[in-house]
Amino acid sequence: MMLSLRTKLLFSNLLSCLLAAVSGALVWFTLGDDTLWLAIIVMLAVCYFCSMWLTRRLSDSLQALEIGLLNFKDNDFSVSLHPYGEPQLDALVSLYNQASAKLRSERQFIYQRELMLDKVIQNSPNVMLLIDDNQRVIYANGAARHLFNHGVKVEGMLLSELIMMLPDALKAALNSEQEGLFSMGGNSVEGADDMGTDGDVETWHISRGRFTQNNQQHHLILLKQLTKELNRQEVAVWKKVIRIISHELNNSVAPIASMVNSGKFLTQHLDNSKLQLIFDTIENRTTHLSQFISHYAEFAKLPLPQKQLIDWPKMTLQLAQQYPFKLLSSLPQTPIKLDGVQLEQVLINLLKNAHESGSSAESVALIFEQITHPVVGLLIKVEDEGSGMSSEVLSQALLPFYSTKQSGTGIGLPLCREIIEAHGGRISMQNRVEGGLSVKVWLPVLQG
Repeated sequence: MMLSLRTKLLFSNLLSCLLAAVSGALVWFTLGDDTLWLAIIVMLAVCYFCSMWLTRRLSDSLQALEIGLLNFKDNDFSVSLHPYGEPQLDALVSLYNQASAKLRSERQFIYQRELMLDKVIQNSPNVMLLIDDNQRVIYANGAARHLFNHGVKVEGMLLSELIMMLPDALKAALNSEQEGLFSMGGNSVEGADDMGTDGDVETWHISRGRFTQNNQQHHLILLKQLTKELNRQEVAVWKKVIRIISHELNNSVAPIASMVNSGKFLTQHLDNSKLQLIFDTIENRTTHLSQFISHYAEFAKLPLPQKQLIDWPKMTLQLAQQYPFKLLSSLPQTPIKLDGVQLEQVLINLLKNAHESGSSAESVALIFEQITHPVVGLLIKVEDEGSGMSSEVLSQALLPFYSTKQSGTGIGLPLCREIIEAHGGRISMQNRVEGGLSVKVWLPVLQG
C-alpha cells in the first residue's frame, strides 16, 4: 500500500524521537546520573539530524518549486523540475512543468503575434503616432516617420518639436484635440505650401484615442489619407456610370410622363375617381424619379466654374431667406472672382446640413476670414451646435453615395467638394469642442 507524504512525515517524526530517546538513554546509563544534561543535548541533536535527513527530499523539492515560481514572477519559463521519486511531490513537479511549458508556448505565440502586428503597423499607409501625457513620442510607424521626419526615427521627440516644420494645416490638425477632415498640398511635407498650389490637394482624416497602460495615460493619433481612396479617375468612372443610367432612365420616364398626360386628356370626360388616382400616382412617381435623377446628373455634369466678381451682400441675403444663420464676421472686402451659382449651391448644402444636424436655427453661423499667409485666400466657415459626426462618418462624408440620412442621396457633400476643388480650393470638416460641426471652405483669391 502506498503511504501518503503526510503519513511518512509522521513516521519520520516518531522515528526521530525514538532514536533520540534511545541515544539519550544510552548516554545517561553509560555515563551516570550526572550526565542528564548531556543526554538531553544528545537527544535533541539526534532528533534534529534524523529529521533533517528524513525530510531532505521534501526540503529540496519545496526549494526547487520556490525558485521556479520566482522565475515565473520574472517571466522566465525556461526552468523545469526533475522528479524526486515521491508520488505526491512528483505530481506537483509534473503540474509545474506543464504550467511552465504552457506559459512558454503562450509567450512564444504572443511574441510571434506582436511581430506580425508590428510588421502590419509598420507597413500600413496610415500614420500612427503614440504619445504620453508629456507629449513625448513613444511609438511611430514607418508612415509617421516618413511624414514627420523624412523616414528618420522620431521616438523620444516631443510633439511640439516634431510638428515645428510641418505645413500649417497638418500642424493645426495635430494641435487640435478634435477629430475631422483637413486638406493640404500633396508636396507640402517636402516644403511646398499647404494650400495645394504646388501639388494636388490631399484630403486627410485625423482620429484620436486614449488608453492607460502601466498607470500612464497614452494618446494614439491616426492619420488616414482619403485622396487615394477617391482619385480623379474613380470620380470620372462614377460620373460616366451616372450619365449612362440617367440617360436610360430619362428615355423611359419621358414617354411615361407624356402618356400619362395623354391619358388624362382622353379620360377627362369620365367621372372615374380610381382612374384619376392611378394617373396621379404614376405622374407623382415619374416626377419624383426625374428629380432623383437630376440630383445625380448635377454631380455628373458639373460644368467648369464661370468666375465673376461676387456680390456678397446679395448672396448672403438670398441664403438667409432659404436657411437662416448668424453672420459672425464682416463680409469679404477684397473683390473675388468665383462662380456665384456654384458657390451659392455649396453654401446652401452646408447650411441645410447644419439645420438638419439637430442644431437650432439661431446656433447656425456663417463666418468669413481673409487669409494672407502663405497664400492669399478666403476662408468660409459654417458652424452649428448639433450632434456632430462620428469618426466613421467623418472619414466617409465626402465619398459619393454615402449618406446617413434615410432619404439622402449621398451627393450633397461630394458635390461641394467637386465645386470647391474645381475652384482650386479645399473643404474640411471637424467636430467642435463646444459641440456640433465646423465645415471650412478655403478658396484662393483671384482679384478682378
